[in-house]
Amino acid sequence: MAVDMNKMNAFIGQFVGDLGAAVHAGMVVIGEKLGLYKALAGHPMTSQELAAKTATDERYVREWLASQAAGGYVTYDEKTNKFSLSEEQAFALVNEDSPAYLPGAFQLALGSLAAVPRITEAFRNGAGMGWNEHDEDVFHGCEKFFRPGYAANLVNSWIPALSDAKQKLEAGARVADVGCGKGASTILMAKAYPKSRFYGFDYHDLSIKAARESAQRPRKRITRSCADRVRTRS
Repeated sequence: MAVDMNKMNAFIGQFVGDLGAAVHAGMVVIGEKLGLYKALAGHPMTSQELAAKTATDERYVREWLASQAAGGYVTYDEKTNKFSLSEEQAFALVNEDSPAYLPGAFQLALGSLAAVPRITEAFRNGAGMGWNEHDEDVFHGCEKFFRPGYAANLVNSWIPALSDAKQKLEAGARVADVGCGKGASTILMAKAYPKSRFYGFDYHDLSIKAARESAQRPRKRITRSCADRVRTRS
């Protein structure tokens, strides 16, 4: 069989990009969980300085920084031997309220991969897998990744773009947020439209528990948010 080397090289290039993304997913989650990105923001540091500030092991931090710099996630200055974050990198990796905040997406991806053995077996036996059976990182990552986008766009852009939706919510409506997760979207709408009542539905118990706790925290103008759940069959 004749192999077109140009097509082969293009395919290998795609593979290398995918492999790098897969590896970086773990590195980003580690950096977020250990506070490495936040410590670097606005403060160029050597690996020794970053390790000291975050109470981590310098040898591991050194390798992490080298990997992150090679992937373009942090910036390295060879003259000072220090690492830092550009404004754009910090906006995407440090600011949790940024609509471009990325660590949650990587956490979601890693959590999803934990289901590979279960889903592999499902290919053989045809069994289902409930959303609620995923690794906990799936639920935390979902909320962390999508919440900033909801905060930036849901009330300001998305709802007004729907025909008559804003007017109905302002006048008072009953709304079902199906698959509400930890309640980020439900609570935002409940705050924005105090005359309406909002019901969040999700069949992951811990997400509903977190949603109820979040809804009770800012009590102002929230009538009812994520107070109900429904169980469905897979």
